[in-house]
Amino acid sequence: MSFANRRSAGRQILGNALALLLFIGLMGFLIWRLWPAQSGQLDPDAVARAITPRGELANDEKATIQLFKQTAPSVVHITNEGVARDYFSFDVMKIPRGTGSGIVWDQDGHIVTNYHVVKGAESLKVTLADHSTWEATRVEVDPDRDVAVIWIKAPKKKLRPILVGKSSDLQVGQKTFAIGNPFGLDQTLTQGLVSALGREIEADTGRTIKGVIQTDAAINPGNSGGPLLDSAGRLIGVNTAIVSPSGSSAGIGFAIPVDEVNRVVTQLIKHGKVRRPGLGIQEVPDQLARRWGVPGVLILRVDPDGPAAKAGLKATRRDQSGRILLGDAITAIDGEEVDSSNQLFALLEKHAVGDEVTVTMWRQGSTLDVKMKLIAQ
Repeated sequence: MSFANRRSAGRQILGNALALLLFIGLMGFLIWRLWPAQSGQLDPDAVARAITPRGELANDEKATIQLFKQTAPSVVHITNEGVARDYFSFDVMKIPRGTGSGIVWDQDGHIVTNYHVVKGAESLKVTLADHSTWEATRVEVDPDRDVAVIWIKAPKKKLRPILVGKSSDLQVGQKTFAIGNPFGLDQTLTQGLVSALGREIEADTGRTIKGVIQTDAAINPGNSGGPLLDSAGRLIGVNTAIVSPSGSSAGIGFAIPVDEVNRVVTQLIKHGKVRRPGLGIQEVPDQLARRWGVPGVLILRVDPDGPAAKAGLKATRRDQSGRILLGDAITAIDGEEVDSSNQLFALLEKHAVGDEVTVTMWRQGSTLDVKMKLIAQ
């Protein structure tokens, strides 16, 4: 390359370098001018912001605070423990299977919760509001109503029984409050309304629980077995379930009405089981009765000493040729129609053992009424 060519190439490189430097300088200037100003300087004279006086709490806030203070000591945390064997040492050890909430029912150490909270437990621990923990000494359950009673041997002074209200006079729109231990958090309060009454949910046994309270008070995992309260701080239901695809509260929760809980708990404490009023019969599965074209609840067996036998009701049986001879079918109780076993149980449970009811039955195409006195089953 000649000297002239080398000189021309040098000028071009120098020109390009100067142009690049000029561009970088211009961009730096623009960034400096347009970037938000941040002084980053400390102020040694800075003081805390003045606090604006709040004034008095609203009356409904005061009422809610008082409700929580009054009721929280009556709510407990329940740990369901199972037994597992260590893979390496083969030692047997207790492991948590789940948790829930419970309610101090009385000072005799009875704790009320859901059946599904204690289901399958090898042992149960109850933690009171003062954080003392007690082993369950006995558990009695009613799976059909998702109710359980746990016995603990805590001193009476540690047990604050909850105030018990009633559910028969509830109205949609009343305020509700739920206290429990969602996600293992201690004593959480949520607020909502009675959003519907007379709902139905299915228990673990497949039986229908009727008359359930629907609320939009947030009920999350761990709230099960805890109390649903009215604005007077009285128990109106035991929180049992939520409707949610994610497993967390979605604004629809259910509680077993306290009138039902009160009846069931009393029987569990007295008898260790629920003595349900019955007719002394065993029912044919509803699907079979429908297949055979029979209305109501078809009777499979009749207890020899029960009220159905005394009233002359007939059971389904086979003749000498093996043919099925259909028995009587119950189609109404006190004039209320019966179309399934579930409905029959629900109607009978409106009564007590010893009550007399009028049973309407179907017999080979004709109907007749008979009176029966209910027995415990």
